[in-house]
Amino acid sequence: MTAIGIRRATPTDIAVILQMIRDLAEYERMSEHAVASEADMREALFGLHPAAEVLIAYAGDQPAGFALFFHTFSTFVGKRGLYLEDLFVKPAFRRRGIGRRLLAELARIAVERKCGRFEWAVLDWNQPAIEFYTSLGAVPLSEWTVFRVTGDALMRLADVGS
Repeated sequence: MTAIGIRRATPTDIAVILQMIRDLAEYERMSEHAVASEADMREALFGLHPAAEVLIAYAGDQPAGFALFFHTFSTFVGKRGLYLEDLFVKPAFRRRGIGRRLLAELARIAVERKCGRFEWAVLDWNQPAIEFYTSLGAVPLSEWTVFRVTGDALMRLADVGS
């Protein structure tokens, strides 16, 4: 059995991270939305004001999966939270506990940083992921609806106050 390791990403991991993002987008049937470039990710993860962090899981010396996360803030709890934007394990490495280990490491980070919450979203049709998350004790929040503004609608909204 190949040893599994998890480490924080460095700037030398940008190509690996971007490939896993594209693999995740393909799995989620959203490839046309995966438009981030290496320059975008380098700035977002390792620029002057990093927007997110990444953990990379390795099976031996092979990248096996990743988790991209960032902080949120809860006014009700009065503490920051940890938000998991993306979790992906390559199909060849699934069922080896890699996803569970990535989530456990994120939970440790959340506890260490005194976060009041650790949250993420999952696509409604992704039943294997939903079953996996609920087996870990995660609870779906059915009373919330996510809203998003992008593209032209975002530009129009930004122009409202002008």
